[in-house]
Amino acid sequence: MSSSPRCTFAIISHPDAGKTTMTEKLLWFGGVVREAGMVKSKTGDYAKSDWMELEKQRGISITSSVMSFEYNDRALHLLDTPGHKDFSEDTYRTLTAVESVLMMIDSAKGVEAQTIKLMDVCRMRDTPIVTFMNKFDREAMDPFALLDNIESILKIQCIPMTWPVGNGVDFKGVYDFQTKQILSFKDSKDPFSPSFIDASDLNSSALVAELGVALRDKLLEELEMVETLIPGFRMDEYQAGIQTPVFFGSALKNFGVKETLDLITQIAPTPKPREAVLAPYDSSADRITIDPTDPEFTGFVFKIQANMDPKHRDRISFMRVCSGKFTRNDKIFHVRSGKEIRIATPLIFQARDREIAEEAVAGDIIGLYDTGKYQIGDTFTMGKKQIRYTGIPSFSPELFMRVTAKDPMRAKHLEKGLAQLSEEGATQLFIRRHTNEKMLGAVGALQFEVVKFRLEDEYSVEATYEPVAWAGVRWLKFPDKKSEEKFAQEYSSVIMEDKEHRLCFAVRTEWDLRLAMEKNPSIEFFKNSDYIE
Repeated sequence: MSSSPRCTFAIISHPDAGKTTMTEKLLWFGGVVREAGMVKSKTGDYAKSDWMELEKQRGISITSSVMSFEYNDRALHLLDTPGHKDFSEDTYRTLTAVESVLMMIDSAKGVEAQTIKLMDVCRMRDTPIVTFMNKFDREAMDPFALLDNIESILKIQCIPMTWPVGNGVDFKGVYDFQTKQILSFKDSKDPFSPSFIDASDLNSSALVAELGVALRDKLLEELEMVETLIPGFRMDEYQAGIQTPVFFGSALKNFGVKETLDLITQIAPTPKPREAVLAPYDSSADRITIDPTDPEFTGFVFKIQANMDPKHRDRISFMRVCSGKFTRNDKIFHVRSGKEIRIATPLIFQARDREIAEEAVAGDIIGLYDTGKYQIGDTFTMGKKQIRYTGIPSFSPELFMRVTAKDPMRAKHLEKGLAQLSEEGATQLFIRRHTNEKMLGAVGALQFEVVKFRLEDEYSVEATYEPVAWAGVRWLKFPDKKSEEKFAQEYSSVIMEDKEHRLCFAVRTEWDLRLAMEKNPSIEFFKNSDYIE
């Protein structure tokens, strides 16, 4: 990409609020696609951001995808995230790689459950947010009620940039507070050349003729209320995640999208400093801040995706560049393994489409071909710099399945498929020690359906899936080898190993867990695997 200022942002929403449709429209403005594919198209023209076969069939996003393009003199990296709650871990990790967020709200429903959870993640880093009130060409909540809904539930101050004139069948367009014009919904066929109605004089006969007396009077009253009750937009409040600029429109009809993207490119922050820890990584590790202007290259892996190109069985690790500059064929230091690796074919993406990246700077997202060496959270540096970026979440599974190949001759293929798919982070693979059974753990039930589909589609493996009545899992840290052996023998039926061969305790009930902890006070029980060794 060019040397334009980087803008790395994600779209978040509850399922069916229009996130994937909005993504398609943004790609259209960025020149990535000539015609945005509808999510549930009968013609085979599927959403470009939904590259996985199951996403096309179900019409939902179930994995994050990365799309890079340029618009308004900004180099944009748009990360489309799953809306479904069963895939929230992928979204949470993706949000660690962005500087700002576009939040989609269904105007008929207001704030929904998944939006609340995603907002909580944004709050952890005070991520700046732009809000788009979608589907205003349908029946919608009163705009003041919508603003109050967001402010009361999400605890963020809404500052309208536009204001709807009517809704549903009476939707005429949106009033722009800056230009004092109404963007006409009826006449806006070309989003690049929109049609405007002069609204500088709200009492003009021309405006009354265009809107009708009732809508004009309603608009006049509402604009006076906005001016009286709502403060002006402040950049510092937006950057701190206190204020969110709000747009009204329809992503499906491509109405209000350009104005939203224009503002994002004007106000979205460039790459920010990030926190890291120095080696050795123990509880006393020094915490440092890496500035994006630091000349030494650093970056971290926030996502791994297997089989984006099923013909080649490839595996891609997505790396966020945090500082310095990376050039193709550079040798970079993989901190966890302590090895230098030459990167000959770094990639940039437009969803499934990809091309070689000659260079990357802070804020860029690049893909690394991966033969299984990398893990989510891995840090890369230049010059063997011993640091690790922090704040990349891992999750404890709550649902478990015993997975067995239907054809014993395909057992090796099953093992390979489960290992590769679990490395993406949506599911976790455990081996039960005393039976060698493969146990798959997940946070959401739909993740098992995705694994089943992908094993059959990408690995040609059919398997049986038996639910296991466990409540969770705990990673264990022992004071010495003797206590490890004693504990593993006493609790052999619920001892598992994760992919790193670390011992885990399968929790049947919370009572069982409390009892085991009381009987073994010298052993530490961790709810997730990202504790510092």
